[in-house]
Parts: sequence; structure tokens; C-alpha cells
Amino acid sequence: MGRLFGTDGVRGTVGEWPLVPEFALKLGQAAGAVFSANGKRPTVIVGRDTRQSGPMLQSALAAGLLAGGVDVLELGVITTPGVSWLVHKLGAAAGAVISASHNPVDQNGIKFFGPQGMKLAEAAELEIERLADPQTGDPPASLPSGKTPGRVMDGRGMHELYLEGLLAEHPDLRLDGLSLVVDCANGAASVFAPDLFARAGARAVAVHASPTGLNINAGAGSEFVRQSPAKMRDWIRGCDADFGVAFDGDADRVIFVDQNGGVVDGDHMLGMLAKFLDARGGLLARAVVTTNMRNAGLKNYLDKAGLQLHETPVGDKYVSEKLIELKNNSTAENALGLGGEQSGHVILLDDDHATGDGMRTALYVMRAYLESGAASLADFAAAIGKTPQIIASAEVGRGGRLDKAALADLEKRTLADTPGLTRINLRYSGTETKFRAMLESDGRQSEVELAALALKICRQAQAAAGMTQASVEIQDCSRGGLVPVNG
Repeated sequence: MGRLFGTDGVRGTVGEWPLVPEFALKLGQAAGAVFSANGKRPTVIVGRDTRQSGPMLQSALAAGLLAGGVDVLELGVITTPGVSWLVHKLGAAAGAVISASHNPVDQNGIKFFGPQGMKLAEAAELEIERLADPQTGDPPASLPSGKTPGRVMDGRGMHELYLEGLLAEHPDLRLDGLSLVVDCANGAASVFAPDLFARAGARAVAVHASPTGLNINAGAGSEFVRQSPAKMRDWIRGCDADFGVAFDGDADRVIFVDQNGGVVDGDHMLGMLAKFLDARGGLLARAVVTTNMRNAGLKNYLDKAGLQLHETPVGDKYVSEKLIELKNNSTAENALGLGGEQSGHVILLDDDHATGDGMRTALYVMRAYLESGAASLADFAAAIGKTPQIIASAEVGRGGRLDKAALADLEKRTLADTPGLTRINLRYSGTETKFRAMLESDGRQSEVELAALALKICRQAQAAAGMTQASVEIQDCSRGGLVPVNG
């Protein structure tokens, strides 16, 4: 990674460099230079989520692209996977999304997709960064000059094409009789998800579907539901619904909540979909790709089913890369590559879909659930028996960091000193100023006991950053919700 591009594009706090219009303008110029390097006049598709800062950054980015001789198809508010799919569908040179996904409204980001709808290759990102970063010392002459400006096209009519594409994969799917509570996070899903499920026949009760520009992910959406599923449970019961569905701000993630208030996350969905696809001969390489933060319950479930599990570092980029490797080494036709993360970012890879799409995943999960004959979503998900696991997130700001050697030593000592602790993973987030600690046991430690140990580890990371009193949140990955923190 370069200085500006992280694991998910350029991220930061709005109003602080690089999330300022001046930089977005230069980033657009630099991207235009890279996308038009072959001499052809490219078209770049640009979309955003519902953040108040989105129009500002989108206008600046588009202006830079136009100045570089690039035609811009502006989609307005749309999901991130919607941009990815349309780039490939329409044969565009690239796509750009202004979004910070599940992060708070004061954050935003800019990321690019290549012509296949996948995240831009690292070499292209580094070249864009070289041209846009004022610290590189490249003169302005390195950017295109004297070109005829590109033109802007209104692409909001493509919204319908995207919805039709999602439904076309399941021509026989009818959700008649299903009643859903749909949490749209006051984000991009607000425009699409309730309509999508209603077209398939479900009774969709939309909540948090009134974006103001300031309320995206605020007490809403998939991350909030993972931490506080009780509110969704109450809505489900109050609406006499079968279950709830929650998306994040840009709708690349989805989380389900069953009628009892149980969280059905990415581990559950990967297991459920693996069985569903494999039974139809449609699971690529009879394998699932996930990160090293997955729960042991998923691995045990796949082992019993005779399916292979491939693990990658954290990040959907790495999951995608492994899925593409499996696809390139396979002769199977019409098989879907299945991978994802516990957070609910699930990738169903085929020739037309290269990234995770929460709404698409939701349709597949509902289809698998209905065809399973299970009495309830809770019964359907129960087969993936989770072991005690927590993930702690500690705010560390931009202070000092423990190096890789120190983290590895801390992992080794903690495992040796804690019988029953089966796995530990310590890392710094690539998209937020946070330190993460994942701990999992064989049952000898409860989630509460794991949380106490994780808190001690997080305090060490915060001490290195000079933030010993900063916040720590600990997610219960087995049952959902947060584990109370004391200390």
C-alpha cells in the first residue's frame, strides 16, 4: 500500500487532508491520466452514499476527471456494489465510489474499481497516488493538460438496470408470505432494498430509510445491529415479521437477525450458502474463502460437509484475490466462488460480480433458507455451532504503534499462558484508527473471560499510542451484541 491508499481506497475525516475538495480534484486529474494512458477516451462511472460530504467530494473528483479528458457517468446515490457491477456491465474504463461504508458520517473515502468491477490493481493505485500526492515532488506537468474536457452524463437511469440484474438471477424466487424488517442504515440501501424485496413478493418494513446526510450508520445499520440486536428483535416482534435484515451505509455488508434476536452473521451465511450451492454442484472448487478472523464453528461445519476452507489476511481484497485464483484454476462452468468476512461482507464471485453485494447476498440467503425447509431462520443458522469468540476494537488515534514483532510475541505469550485459548489475532485496522484483538477459546473461557483478557491487550496498544483512557468495544462474535467492559 502507498501513503494514501489503504485497504479500501483513500479514507479519512472530512475536512482534513486528504478528504478535502482540493485533493479530490487532483485525485480525479491523476486518475484521469492513468485511465486514459492508452490514448482512448475513457468513461468512468461515479457514485456515492448518502453522506452530506458526498456531493462535495464527488463534484471535485468529477471535475478532475473531466479536466483530464474523461467522460463521467454520474449515478448519484447508489450502493458500492452497484457501481462495481455497472462498470463491468456497461463496459466502462473504471468506477469510483465516494463512501466510508460502515464508518461514521464525519468519515468519507474515495475508492476506484477497474474495468472488471474489481478494486483497482495496486500498481494503478500507486501510479494515481504518485501523480496526486504533493509529497512525491512530481510537477503539475505530469498531469494531462490541453485535453478537451470530458462530458458529464446523468446515469440515474441505471438504478433500474441494477435492480433488474439482482432479480434476474432468481427468476423463480418468490418471497410471498415472508415478512421482513429492513434496516437501511440511512444509507444507499434506502433507495433500493425495500423496493427489491417487495418486488420479490416480501412484506418489507423499512426502518432507518430516511437519509438526511447526517444520519448514515447513526444507531442504525449492520454494525449497530451486530452490537445491539435487541432493537431489531423488538421491531421484528412488533411487526410480526419473520426476521430482520440490516445493511451498512454503502450496502456491501448484510446481517440477519432471527425472530429470537440472534445475530446471523458472515460465518453463518458462508456455511449456509456453501451447503446450498454445493448441493446443486454450483460451489466453485467445493471451497469457501474467508479471513483468519472467522469462527471455528464455520471450519468445523465445512469439515463435516467435506468442503475446503481457505484463509486469508483480513480484507475483502485478499478474499477476492483467492477466489479469482480458484476460478482461474477451475474448469467448472456456472460455479459461484464463495467467500467473505464475519462482518457480513460476502462475495459470490462469477463473471459479472466481482465484489460483495449485501442485497444480492440477502436474496441468496433467503432462497437457501426457503428451500431448506427449516422452520425458522434460527433453526437454519443453528447448524453452524459457534465457539466462544470476541473481537475487541480499541481507539488508538494516530499515535505510536506496536510493531509486527511485538504483536507476534504478544500473541505467542498469550496463547502459552492461557490454556483453552485456541486462536488470537492482533492487528491494526486498515480503514480506521483502531487496534483489533480477536480471541477464541475451545469453551474453557467464556466470552466474558475472553473480553477481560482482550481488554488488557488493548490497553497495551493504547499505552503505546498514548491513549490509555480511550474507548474499547468488545463484540461477542458467538451470540451477538457487546460484552460489557470493566477497566
